[in-house]
Amino acid sequence: MTARDATPEAPRWLNSAEMKAWRRYIVASRRLLDALDSDLTGHDLSMPDYEILAQLSDAPSRKMRMSELADVAMLSRSRLSHRMKVMEKAGWVKREACPMDKRGSFAVMTTKGWKAIVAAAPDHVESVRTRFIDHLSKTDQVALASIFEKVGTALREQSREAE
Repeated sequence: MTARDATPEAPRWLNSAEMKAWRRYIVASRRLLDALDSDLTGHDLSMPDYEILAQLSDAPSRKMRMSELADVAMLSRSRLSHRMKVMEKAGWVKREACPMDKRGSFAVMTTKGWKAIVAAAPDHVESVRTRFIDHLSKTDQVALASIFEKVGTALREQSREAE
């Protein structure tokens, strides 16, 4: 069969209800992330900075392998490397060589990074609450958690299949 003989599959267009759900999600999620990012400017942090510090603050010894941090913070390795340079300059994190893997390295939260996350966390949580959680019923919260668990699981599986 040649390329000319192949018939492409018709796109599975979104119906009006699907399109409405998709567009409302996109607009609201972008507005929410922009607002949360803006709310952190008083702490000289961006949302990616906050997410990296939050992940490190929960890690044993406030230290994670860079590859693992990139995965949980949803950043490409190159994007994480760029953020780490900025955050190292600010004194929030440092990198350490991995003794077991000469090519690998660890991201380590510094005392200054710990102080930054401790100072920003109350304002960030209040922002999340007033901009998102307070607009949802308990039923909405359960439904959203279930929906995004399904979507997240499917995306992880698709990602593994593509590797």
